[in-house]
Amino acid sequence: DLLPPGVCNLLNPAAIYANNEISLGDVEIYGFDYDYTLAQYSNLLHSMIFNTARDILIEQFKYPEGLGKYDYIPGFAIRGLHYDVQKSLLMKIDAFHYVQLGTAYRGLKPVPDEEVIELYGGTQHIPLYQMSDFYGKGPSLKQFMDIFSLPEMTLLSSVIDYFITHGIEFDQVHLYKDISDAIRDVHVKGVMYKWIEKDLEQYILHGDEIYAVLNRLVNHKKKLFLITNSPFSFVDKGMKHMVGKNWRDLFDMVIVQADKPNFFTDRRKPFRKLDDKGSLQWDKINQLEKGKIYKEGNLFDFLRLTGWRGSKVLYFGDHLYSDLADLMLRHGWRTGAIVPELETEIRIINTEQYMHSLTWQQALTGLLERMQMYQDAESKQVLLEWMKERQEIR
Repeated sequence: DLLPPGVCNLLNPAAIYANNEISLGDVEIYGFDYDYTLAQYSNLLHSMIFNTARDILIEQFKYPEGLGKYDYIPGFAIRGLHYDVQKSLLMKIDAFHYVQLGTAYRGLKPVPDEEVIELYGGTQHIPLYQMSDFYGKGPSLKQFMDIFSLPEMTLLSSVIDYFITHGIEFDQVHLYKDISDAIRDVHVKGVMYKWIEKDLEQYILHGDEIYAVLNRLVNHKKKLFLITNSPFSFVDKGMKHMVGKNWRDLFDMVIVQADKPNFFTDRRKPFRKLDDKGSLQWDKINQLEKGKIYKEGNLFDFLRLTGWRGSKVLYFGDHLYSDLADLMLRHGWRTGAIVPELETEIRIINTEQYMHSLTWQQALTGLLERMQMYQDAESKQVLLEWMKERQEIR
């Protein structure tokens, strides 16, 4: 009777999960981000980004050549971690602003819990004003939210590891800025786009499924739009690879180089039209036409020109804040988060070992709740052992 019924129902790793009731019959317009939403990339891309940014640090920023020995470590970092710039700490902070003990790293080595608590003045809690603002640009704590930040976190940790093991003093702020600049250069200078374009087969996954989904929506008279930060020629090659050369016929609106998250929050940039070769036009945009390609722009003009407001729009993206939370809270769009990590998590939840541990943890919790009034020495010892075991299971 210590175990609640149905504690271990199997979940389907490929399912779609709803945090809020939604009737798809009411959705008339489907919007998509491109990178990591329509285009899913293979993990090979992370190593390439890591290596290129590492070489930029050595060649252009004159960092020590010894950094060349470091390679990308798959699985070292996950999305959503925070980095404390002043303390060079990479860690997991939960929704209540508590540092999760056992998750703090300086460089590639874990930092003992006692030291972390001491660094934050005797507590695990980090107050709101120190935390980053909505887009992770806070005063001293940066949150890494998109999939492209996995190589950045690993590079950051590798460089710190090099400096610490060689006893070299470094300025935390400069180091952090140099690494984010090096990573940014990989994207901005288009290096990454060139690799992907050269070998679409190797980098892009699930092309056939994307084709099937988009076609099905169009056949059911739904309107589709695409808003991406990537340049047109890159998106064009990827979509031709996945969907076919007439991919643009499926979309009512295509917006490239949108500069998200600013696209969603800033009214300054007007839309510009591109011709079929991708060259900029100068004319003023008074309507958004099907089959045309637009660049930059902002959400306020987009809503004004299309009239696509509220819950008839469902927009898919992979950045939980800048793609999704804001759109929902400010504009009432429905949003879908593409979270590839969930598949692995759910597979683990479905293993017998996980279920066994979860069941036993529930049982131990029940025992502790019932027996905690026994305070004689012998009982206290048993309670302590149970607590320790419960902690280990967690």
